[in-house]
Amino acid sequence: MLVTSLLRDRLHAVGLSDVTAVEPVEGGMAALAGVAIRRSGPPLFVKSFVDVPADGLFAAEAEGLDVLRERGALATPQVVRATRDVLVLSVLQARPAKEVFWEQFAHVLARLHTSTVHDRFGWGRDNWLGRYRQENAWTADGYEFFARRRLLRWLPERRVQAALDQQDRRSLERLCERLPDLLPPRPACLTHGDLWAHNILATNDGRPALIDPAVSYTWAEVDLAHLWCSPHPPEAKRFFEVYAELTGLDDDWRARMPLIQLRQHLAVIAQFDHDWGAAQQVRAILKPFRR
Repeated sequence: MLVTSLLRDRLHAVGLSDVTAVEPVEGGMAALAGVAIRRSGPPLFVKSFVDVPADGLFAAEAEGLDVLRERGALATPQVVRATRDVLVLSVLQARPAKEVFWEQFAHVLARLHTSTVHDRFGWGRDNWLGRYRQENAWTADGYEFFARRRLLRWLPERRVQAALDQQDRRSLERLCERLPDLLPPRPACLTHGDLWAHNILATNDGRPALIDPAVSYTWAEVDLAHLWCSPHPPEAKRFFEVYAELTGLDDDWRARMPLIQLRQHLAVIAQFDHDWGAAQQVRAILKPFRR
């Protein structure tokens, strides 16, 4: 009741006074979310936090949705309001459990990654991954960008300091030093930045649509690794086959995925008291870099 009342009050505060009720939506890991029922308009999706972590968080997310649609030709929800306290979007549909949907998504994501190649890594401003700032300072070197802005960036966070000991942290630094030997050179391209199955929905006519972006120009395999390493349905197998064919992935791409997913494991540790095994995963990946 507290959650739905809070969301309704924040909708009223931004001028959506015809909202009569908010039905809670489960599945998100950080924010409060619901579907707003209105007297004189279609339902709307609403997202907020009890205590909004930073001014500009929802504006950055709205920007990411618009950029993915305008530069990447991806379907995203329409932004209705984006204020300090609330993000209001058009409502999308549940993802169909069909292989053909995932095959279609492979074409959509491959087009995004191959048509938006950029000469630098980063973004015009910092944005957010969940409740925490994603650092996006422009960098010409992809290895430096990934090391500093996507891996080492998490070490000062309180929960990461508690979860990883000094040997773990030094092992991560060694891994970062060896990134050019571990990963093949890849160009920067526009990425969603938080691409797991939960953030893939569908339009009214069944096309793949994306929510909750943390956009930047970085390696395409950052998106691929998050999909590969996080839970995904059996019908998604077709996605990986088609995406690999469309983008010309080499035969070793699967072996790289856990290393690139380190970024997401560290972000999860930083944000949640229960890390769903992320710290254990980090230690397993770092084991070869211990001395």
